[in-house]
Amino acid sequence: MLQLTTQEFDDAVGDALDDVPAELLDLMDNVVFLVEDEPPPDDPDLLGLYDGTPLTERHEGWAAGALPDRITIFRGPTLRICTTREDVLEEVAVTVVHEIAHHFGIDDDRLHELGWD
Repeated sequence: MLQLTTQEFDDAVGDALDDVPAELLDLMDNVVFLVEDEPPPDDPDLLGLYDGTPLTERHEGWAAGALPDRITIFRGPTLRICTTREDVLEEVAVTVVHEIAHHFGIDDDRLHELGWD
């Protein structure tokens, strides 16, 4: 398994977020980004997870008292499938975009159609 320190992986996620256009990030509402070592045991290969209510499903007054949506990027599975640091940077960037898309209500089928596998 490729070895990156926790800080190096966190930096990769930060770099991926820096590459997301500011205009898109400005449209995001009530979202936090997290990095965890491993996904839930029932899905050990999961690279990222969006946990929240997509913008397309929110209604007026929705945010009153709502906890932030969470986008989590998982370090372990990402490092297990990547063989180089460059692979990690690319995979993290794709995963970040993928999970942001879920926040905007874009599902996996549509992401696949758009080439974001």
